[in-house]
Amino acid sequence: MARKRKNFYFTKDTEEAILEYVASTHQPTRNKIYRERIDHAFFKLTQNIINTFKFHYTDGVSIEDLQQEVICFLLEKLDKYKQENGAAFSYFGTIAKRYLILKNNKNYKKLKNKEDISVIDEDKNITNDIVNNEFKNQPFFEEDYTIKHFIEYVELHESTIFDSEEDKKTSWAIIELFKRRENIEIFNKKALLLYIREMTGQETPQITKISKKLKKIYNRLRNQYDEYGFISLNF
Repeated sequence: MARKRKNFYFTKDTEEAILEYVASTHQPTRNKIYRERIDHAFFKLTQNIINTFKFHYTDGVSIEDLQQEVICFLLEKLDKYKQENGAAFSYFGTIAKRYLILKNNKNYKKLKNKEDISVIDEDKNITNDIVNNEFKNQPFFEEDYTIKHFIEYVELHESTIFDSEEDKKTSWAIIELFKRRENIEIFNKKALLLYIREMTGQETPQITKISKKLKKIYNRLRNQYDEYGFISLNF
């Protein structure tokens, strides 16, 4: 099992500072807590996410400005955090990733509307493996009970299902496509693989490996639903 890398910026004190910030109603106190104990953690968190997932479609916005935009969004959400939401590191990391994927999707759509897929597919290596092979005959684009619980199950057990950060990163990108399945028809199916590659920096063999693993999980949950009429989220 791959050893998890420690982060030295989002510490126990950061978690405690966030709880103190939320509990306080005194704005000067909040400002001091944020400036001295939270700001650096948010800066490093957003920096690492942007560098790891390589959000290429910024629509002309510099990476530095994009990072500040995400930090401002996290600050807006700071009041909503509750300890029962789980670790603050994971909570705000998820918020940052979702914000960036939404922005990236929006900019990608704009690019697609301007450019023919042949222009985007410069290396001519795009395939439709994900749609036509890995999830063949599965209701990939259908809004149904199974897919909703499949997404929830994978997110809930991500650390147990995948050993390495590379695998988690690939899984996250694929799951994000599932979440956006209602809008997936706007993409050329041959661009799906490119889209995942752009988001993760991964090559086709890695994406195929994880998509096959996810397909097995989906099939198991689908069979459970067909047999019992419900899906358990227990691992």
